Amino acid sequence: MTDDASDASEPVDADGPDDDDVVRTAAEAAEGIVFKHYDQSTVKDLDITVTFEDGVLDVDVYLNAPEDADPDREAVAQEAVETAGEAVDELFAA
Repeated sequence: MTDDASDASEPVDADGPDDDDVVRTAAEAAEGIVFKHYDQSTVKDLDITVTFEDGVLDVDVYLNAPEDADPDREAVAQEAVETAGEAVDELFAA
């Protein structure tokens, strides 16, 4: 069985929302992407880890879905990471 994970780190402006809001926004955005593509019953395991320290956002998505799932698990995990970063960018822009 193969599990796919993606992560990304990007600096984010330190002025703005508090750390908890940033982490929550990123995690919700990443989860939303996963369940946009897969029914919840299809996903065997999902772990989204988000940290925000010293203005740096780190998002790691571990996704275990069937190998024949469409779209590809790795692509969904990567989209979830990217969307989490975009959601945080929007949070700081507001």
